[in-house]
Amino acid sequence: MTELTHLNSAGEAHMVDVTSKEVTQRVATAEAFIRMAPETLALVVDGKHAKGDVLAIARIAGIQAAKKTSDIIPLCHPLMLTSVKLELTPDAEKGGITVQATCKLAGKTGVEMEALTAASAAVLTIYDMCKAVEKGMVIESVRLLEKRGGKSGEWKA
Repeated sequence: MTELTHLNSAGEAHMVDVTSKEVTQRVATAEAFIRMAPETLALVVDGKHAKGDVLAIARIAGIQAAKKTSDIIPLCHPLMLTSVKLELTPDAEKGGITVQATCKLAGKTGVEMEALTAASAAVLTIYDMCKAVEKGMVIESVRLLEKRGGKSGEWKA
């Protein structure tokens, strides 16, 4: 079993030293889903929400969140992201919106936390913009879908 890298030999929390790690191309994709009533989804999809373009605002929120991940996750390294892309897919059959966030960089540490943070912020923004219409929306299935690069290589859910 792999040891927890954010704890030192004394059990104290610390930021992992990545100084000697090799720079590699790194990519991570995360997903989040927000479930909502058909009427709420229709407002978003049809662009009739009083607050404006919900999906555009959620996309921007996700991009901003990815860039600020180290400000909210205490032991996360500040990273120079080279790409942040969000796909927001409304799905009437599933009853909500799926957000996929992909983050990329050339660096010494992975971008999983940035992708997870971007997807989470996007669905939180959707909730915030739609809560006046429906307070019972449910955010679910926030998860890492895949990561590539670094010493541990490729991983897929």
